Amino acid sequence: MRILITNDDGINAPGLAVLERIAAELAGPSGEVWVVAPAFEQSGVGHCISYTHPMMVAKLGSHRFAAEGSPADCVLVGLHDVMKDGAPDLVLSGVNRGNNSAENALYSGTLGGAMEAALQGVPAIAMSQYLGPNNFNAENPFEAAEVHGAALVRKLLPSLQEDRADYRLFYNVNFPPDLAAAVKGVKICAQGFRRHTRFTVEPHLSPSGRRFLWIKGGEQHRPTEPGTDAHANLDGYISVTPMRADLTDHALLGELSALE
Repeated sequence: MRILITNDDGINAPGLAVLERIAAELAGPSGEVWVVAPAFEQSGVGHCISYTHPMMVAKLGSHRFAAEGSPADCVLVGLHDVMKDGAPDLVLSGVNRGNNSAENALYSGTLGGAMEAALQGVPAIAMSQYLGPNNFNAENPFEAAEVHGAALVRKLLPSLQEDRADYRLFYNVNFPPDLAAAVKGVKICAQGFRRHTRFTVEPHLSPSGRRFLWIKGGEQHRPTEPGTDAHANLDGYISVTPMRADLTDHALLGELSALE
């Protein structure tokens, strides 16, 4: 199996090293793992692409590249330049440091990479590691993802390979904020919504007295509704959310037809 991996935390992120080990296990001794990741952190860029300016790509090894762009850019680089002589069988994005459950999914560069792969017709999975008191200070905060990641991907891969929709299926996987032994299992979940918490801005003064604004995330340990991703994660389960890039509210189409 030929696997392309990327992330949004950058080429030197520890979660990417974890994903490389997961991908190597999946690819097997006769397979290949190719890395195309952002040269610098790209958290929060969503599905951004560098449409208005070129990017530099640096070759760091025979199968390892750093691109001055977003995760979606990195997937485009991988598919149409680095691996142009043979497309990957799978794209994996992550393992993100922090969850991409609930509304975080809409901002996530990790999901942006997987979404771009799906739009290009390649099976794709985004993987993120929820952090909390039980794993934040562990020697390997990504242990749950590392231990359970490969087996889960094997279970999800057939449905990705079989899907032929125009907006292809991809998966958003979030590992709970626990060590591997405490993981209770897997739950297939809808995307949740954290009520009464959202991104805001926080002002700070620089040493020179200039006023700057930092983007500030909301409380991450508020559970979402039962049956949704963050609720499952905070209850000790790996959440798997099937997604597509089609943003249409299909349920409303018929109701709105009276406006035509």
